[in-house]
Amino acid sequence: MSGTLDRRQFFKLAALLTGGATAVGVDAGETPATSGLQQETEDGATLLHWLEGTPSSFKGATWGVPWPQGRVPGDASFALRRAEAPQRDAGDALAVQSWPLAYWPDGTLKWSAHALPPSADGAAPAGGYSLHPLLDAHIAVRPGAALTEGAALAEQGVERIVVDTGPLRCTLPRAGSVLVDAIQRDGKPLLRQGRLVLLVDGYAEDEATAASRRAYQSIIETATLEQNGPQRAVVRINGTHRHADGQTLLSFTLRLYFYKNSDAVRIVHTLVYDADPQQAFIRGVGLRFGVPLAAPLHDRHIRFVGANGGVFAEAVQGLTGLRRDAGAAAEAQLQGKAVQAADIPASVAKNLRYVPAFGSYTLLQSHPDGYSISKRTGKQRGAIHAASGNRASGTGYLGTPSGGVAFGIRNFWQSYPAQIDIRDAETSLATVTLWLWAPQAPAMDLRFYHDGMGQTTHAAQRDALDITYEDYEPGFGTPYGIARTSELELQLLPATPGNEELAAISRRIQSPPLLTASPQRLHQAGIFSEYWHPATIQPTKLDKQLAWAFDFYRNEIEQRRWYGYWDYGDVMHTYDPQRHNWRYDVGGFAWDNSELSTEIWLWHYYLHSGRADAYRMAEAMTRHTGEVDVHHIGPYSPLGTRHGVQHWGDSAKQLRVSTAINRRFFYYLSADERGGDLLREQADAVDRLRTIIPGRKIGQQAPASEPDTHASVAFGTDWGAVAAAWFTEWERTGQPKYRDKLLNSMASIAAQPLGFFAGGGIMDLRSGAYLPDPGAKINVSHLSAVFGLPEIASELIRTVPQPAFRDAWLRYCRLYSASPEQQKAELGQDLGKLNLGQGHARLLAYDAVQQQDHAQLKRAWAQFNEGRAGLRDKDLVSRRVKPPLVLNEVEEAPALSTNAVAQWGLGAIGMMALEAQAADRTLVRDDFARFDPRAWAAEAEAGNAATAAYVERGALVLNAQRGLTVWLRRQLIGHYEISFTRTVLADARLSDLNFFWEAQLPAGFTQSGKLEEYDKLRLFYAGIGGNNNSTTRFRYYDGSGERKLLQEYTAPEYLLKAGRPYRIRIAVDARGTRLYVDDKEIFSAPGPVLGGGYFGLRTTQSRQTVERFMVQRLA
Repeated sequence: MSGTLDRRQFFKLAALLTGGATAVGVDAGETPATSGLQQETEDGATLLHWLEGTPSSFKGATWGVPWPQGRVPGDASFALRRAEAPQRDAGDALAVQSWPLAYWPDGTLKWSAHALPPSADGAAPAGGYSLHPLLDAHIAVRPGAALTEGAALAEQGVERIVVDTGPLRCTLPRAGSVLVDAIQRDGKPLLRQGRLVLLVDGYAEDEATAASRRAYQSIIETATLEQNGPQRAVVRINGTHRHADGQTLLSFTLRLYFYKNSDAVRIVHTLVYDADPQQAFIRGVGLRFGVPLAAPLHDRHIRFVGANGGVFAEAVQGLTGLRRDAGAAAEAQLQGKAVQAADIPASVAKNLRYVPAFGSYTLLQSHPDGYSISKRTGKQRGAIHAASGNRASGTGYLGTPSGGVAFGIRNFWQSYPAQIDIRDAETSLATVTLWLWAPQAPAMDLRFYHDGMGQTTHAAQRDALDITYEDYEPGFGTPYGIARTSELELQLLPATPGNEELAAISRRIQSPPLLTASPQRLHQAGIFSEYWHPATIQPTKLDKQLAWAFDFYRNEIEQRRWYGYWDYGDVMHTYDPQRHNWRYDVGGFAWDNSELSTEIWLWHYYLHSGRADAYRMAEAMTRHTGEVDVHHIGPYSPLGTRHGVQHWGDSAKQLRVSTAINRRFFYYLSADERGGDLLREQADAVDRLRTIIPGRKIGQQAPASEPDTHASVAFGTDWGAVAAAWFTEWERTGQPKYRDKLLNSMASIAAQPLGFFAGGGIMDLRSGAYLPDPGAKINVSHLSAVFGLPEIASELIRTVPQPAFRDAWLRYCRLYSASPEQQKAELGQDLGKLNLGQGHARLLAYDAVQQQDHAQLKRAWAQFNEGRAGLRDKDLVSRRVKPPLVLNEVEEAPALSTNAVAQWGLGAIGMMALEAQAADRTLVRDDFARFDPRAWAAEAEAGNAATAAYVERGALVLNAQRGLTVWLRRQLIGHYEISFTRTVLADARLSDLNFFWEAQLPAGFTQSGKLEEYDKLRLFYAGIGGNNNSTTRFRYYDGSGERKLLQEYTAPEYLLKAGRPYRIRIAVDARGTRLYVDDKEIFSAPGPVLGGGYFGLRTTQSRQTVERFMVQRLA
């Protein structure tokens, strides 16, 4: 694992496949519900499909794929094939650019990202693909497997970056106000002088006073070639907007995405609000560029696309509808074709100069249900109305029959007010401005919505919280530091597109094509947490209810018009059945801001169902909550804001809102760079708790000692976010700093006498460790485990061996829902009346599955179905309410609140996942029908690893010339039992039926097979019949080089017999570890053991077989 990879490691252009395919064994994550679905090909490739079906317009796609631990080396190459292609037809392999997103602790690949460009001939993409790691038979990177990488798309100089995709050549200055100097298509300049523009109004006292207006334009601070591969390049531009007098406002980050063979440029635009909302009222934010035009006025075409796929099509100078019929010329113009002078009738041509040239057009989406198109002939001329409609897609075109620019803003009407201006199209250089905030709409007014109402003390603020649920504090309700990310696209076309083509371009811009694996394949990789599972083929009652709940919220977004530049992606918190409306104006009951893990519910539902609309809704929420609900600069950065009337208004600035756990799904599934920025922002977010103390109004204080390096950090909402941030940064970069902080924090929570029940403590921010607090009192909140803590704890427990932490967390999961008597018996007091019983049922179930306590699992189901502080079947119903009782007819579900739905949804998905896990104790099973290099890794001291470990007649054969270790690639954590039958063949050297287990492999499977090399590792070792069948020994390697002898036998009954099958069992649980031979315990060591590690079969100079291998969970 490395935070810095050289270019050859970073990009892998793979266009070649190999033979030597191996069959897929039973995956550790496989369940009866998924075992009948093919998720991988025989050679370990992952099957991919389009999220929303095969795109009709395609200009490149990027996506992420997870891999089970130990399966794929960190520097692996990949090949992509059409799913329908013959398995080993190398000629059908496609170029794909690949890079790592995250690693497992052993250095193997956890998430990879891939970029697929369009084909050079413009052929449609395949309906599906298979992604192949290019590895040899023993999962090593195959030398020479990938073709030469090919030329990178971009060249970087001191003054400019030039990107050449084939069709496009784009020049990007590295300084100045112009972001895009020029873009050429096939050598013809079609776009030039691209820059950002900003309009700001001053404060106007009343309607009789005109606001002063100031115009700013972009100024580049840095321009970086962030990625430069043969298939995809990304340029990142950081800057701000500057006025002529030098004042700057609204910093921005702009990313431009280029794909080989593509004539399109995708743009991701992020602005950070750094204005004074009392004085600066943003009137317009946009991207402006020039379009050179040389054709006759009647051959200059304007197009706009409606959200319904309809196209508004006109020319600057129209030939239709004239008093004199233009005939074929008019028809050619309508089709966007060049009008030949000879085709214009003389009766038209002689007076054509009197036909007005409309060179300026404006498309304004002022609200989500209405847009207008107007046009005019010049700056000093009045505009006339051209068209109206409900929703515009935000896609348009300006150009001539010999080429032009298609452009679009994603989520145009959803992010109203938005606007597109075309100006001066009657001249040689027209301009297009894509306004993310429409200047013809009212200016942004981000001032706080009330005057504080006398809430000058914490006591008054607590009283106000009691009535409106709003946590107000003077100065905290500022938008300073919030951000907004928008997506745009430019496509340079060789000709004016037909309506069908432009509508297809519009669909692509609004729903960018995305490749993804099935829920079953994602689940098999063991990513995210254990609280989700693919839906069964036959929907259960809970599946149907989950679909109903999701559909209800999806429809509420439309019905309640939860749209707008600063609002789109969020939902409301609590319903008001008396007004038949959501409490949009009542304090903390208004915008949800991902309270109680709404975002995780949506992502878990996508993972569970695979529904494209669930992905898109979750994506929109992540885009919103990660930007608008979080402060990215300023005194509150990088904390998020609690739910409220304005997304930034509440004074509770907290890690639980900005938490990385909410962003990980989108980042890893899409490989979105902006998502990566947001995750990185959180890596050191805990440091902000030195100055922003979450519980300052209820007695929480900064540490009395060393406040510059210590902070009060709660074990629940705070630490869950901190752990997610450190874990994510560690797996993305491999930086030991974040690993060590994470492990120290886990160990120090477990070391507290009360564990999680202490509620929090003082953290040393330098090490991540909490200070010991033997005098801590019990402090339990119902909110501690409803903001991603269960999810990150699950990931940590099955990834990082920390038995004491595991025990502390399971104790919390069990006792939170225990009876008062049980709580008092273990803690010395009961926990009082705790809330959110339904939401905590999945924690009780998690402990039940870990302990294999079926009675407790049944109790967890009963607790979930009881619906305490949640939902029951009778609540999942809706009804119609019609005028005049309401303004507009609505569908309402008065019993629902978003808190309850989110926790119920997470509980339902989590309970089903845990039930499926409990139904099958098997973690690993291999009957050795074939050798699976994705499951086993061989380290041979001599000879070829492929001949040292192979499968023959249903048995794994260990054919060791010298030392040989065959590792199970899956790390085993928690309580488990390994069982198998092993035999020393009659004609082999009778010696060394050996094993490693609980092995820590920081460098992965990279040992040579020589016994001495394992001395530096931490592990248990057992050798039966060692030293030419003279001794049987049990050792513990502590990592220092010392091999501690724990037990030894030399009596004949403990030695080997040739040709005899031995049934071996190795158990690891709370009692420690034990080794059984033919059901007789011969070795044992008391607990606690290492808490997790790898198992290896070991021998030297012998031939042995292994059969019927299995690993099962133990209670």
